[in-house]
Amino acid sequence: MKAWIAYATPSEAHKLMADEVGSWNCDMTFWTEPNGKPQKSTSVAEIKMILGGRYQEAVYKGTMMGQPFEGKATLAYNNASEEYTSTFIDNMGTGMMVGMGKYNQATKSMEFKGEMVNPVNGEKTPYREIYTIVDPKTRKMEMFDMKNGSEYKSMEIVMTKKVIFLQDTNYK
Repeated sequence: MKAWIAYATPSEAHKLMADEVGSWNCDMTFWTEPNGKPQKSTSVAEIKMILGGRYQEAVYKGTMMGQPFEGKATLAYNNASEEYTSTFIDNMGTGMMVGMGKYNQATKSMEFKGEMVNPVNGEKTPYREIYTIVDPKTRKMEMFDMKNGSEYKSMEIVMTKKVIFLQDTNYK
């Protein structure tokens, strides 16, 4: 029973996730191929903690490639495995991105690794994401995809906090 209570109780890792609660302006740059011409876009992310402070939910709204963009991310920290899981879905596809990773205190970043399905050929391809806490009001997400067997930076989002929401939490 003691192990289940520890597993179910939000921890310091969950407090780190709760520090993101609020509204964020997102400046996005993305590349469709290595050394390609960058494309720019903007969105707003509304981030909150859900289910008693156990999970983070982010809802993104903006434009991408001249089209309305909506996305939803979840972030979880598993007290038992001591790792983070990130999920992402959006209105630009029908698949779900799922990545697993750990927090590095020295670099103040999380590195996630996962697979996504390439809609062109239907094959699973690896991706990597680095999420960096730049300072209390700035975050940077970098996404790396594979093309022709080589990794390249496919997206960078610089997030700037604009509003802080107050929320009840339950951390140990």
